[in-house]
Amino acid sequence: MAKYVFGVDVGGTTVKIGLLDETGKLLEKWEIKTRTENNGENILPDVAASLNAKLQEKKIDKSDVIGVGVGVPGPVDSEGTVHKAVNLNWGEFSVSDTLSKLTGLKATAGNDANVAALGEMWQGGGKGIKNQVMVTLGTGVGGGIIVDGKILAGFSGAGGEIGHMHVEDNEEKACGCGNHGCFEQYTSATGITRMAERHFAAWNKETVLKQGNINAKTVFDGYKEGDALCKEIVAEFGEYFGKGLATIASVLNPEAFVIGGGVSKAGQCVIDAAVPSFEKYAFPGAVKNCKMLLATLGNDAGMYGAAKLVIG
Repeated sequence: MAKYVFGVDVGGTTVKIGLLDETGKLLEKWEIKTRTENNGENILPDVAASLNAKLQEKKIDKSDVIGVGVGVPGPVDSEGTVHKAVNLNWGEFSVSDTLSKLTGLKATAGNDANVAALGEMWQGGGKGIKNQVMVTLGTGVGGGIIVDGKILAGFSGAGGEIGHMHVEDNEEKACGCGNHGCFEQYTSATGITRMAERHFAAWNKETVLKQGNINAKTVFDGYKEGDALCKEIVAEFGEYFGKGLATIASVLNPEAFVIGGGVSKAGQCVIDAAVPSFEKYAFPGAVKNCKMLLATLGNDAGMYGAAKLVIG
């Protein structure tokens, strides 16, 4: 008899839900609205109602369901307790216990970035690689650490917050976390845009960026076209990106980095930009045979990883 599992990725706007079989085949996926009002009290009941409705629709008995895994945007410890999820208006409580009571199923919770990394290891760009670090370059920079096939969550669930590594002493602008010179200030989509605007203000030659709309995508598009200013910006991005990855590699010695998020849609040039700096700064033994790979699951990574979380 086939066994099923649910993977749930809770975001600030929508909850992405997937029904998978135990081999990792995605059978169906859908979304529901994330109702964050009243301290997010409706989020998990809404998820439970959606899961129960799907089981009825598909005529699947709960005895054939391994459980439900859930990724949430906040620190989650090994017991499934979230220690604050600002985007959901959640305080500290056990997501695992709460969802299990609401569904009558085994439930396991983890941080969304860590869970996405698990998904990429299981069915994505890092498939089969048991020691890897996923780096998500989006509005901010997130990370997920996988050691021997398991998430390294840290003491309070905040493991993998690589976006807030310190990489620059001379930064005057504060990061969103309140510190200065964080990794994500130079490697996120927001950070790339900020660097591009600074370079553009001092540039007096022709550039595609003069057409307006300066952002990470236009920078990498211009880079691919050979635009001199865009090449300069990407080189600076690569210097910081490689330096940050080198720091991680020297501590964790992963077999691979898996690069995801919106910035990674620019493709292999994102990785290529980082390689010289990475090789310059990393401990030699840590960089030997270390792969840099692009993530492949996109927005589905969290669903896959949440499902794997409960399968074990």
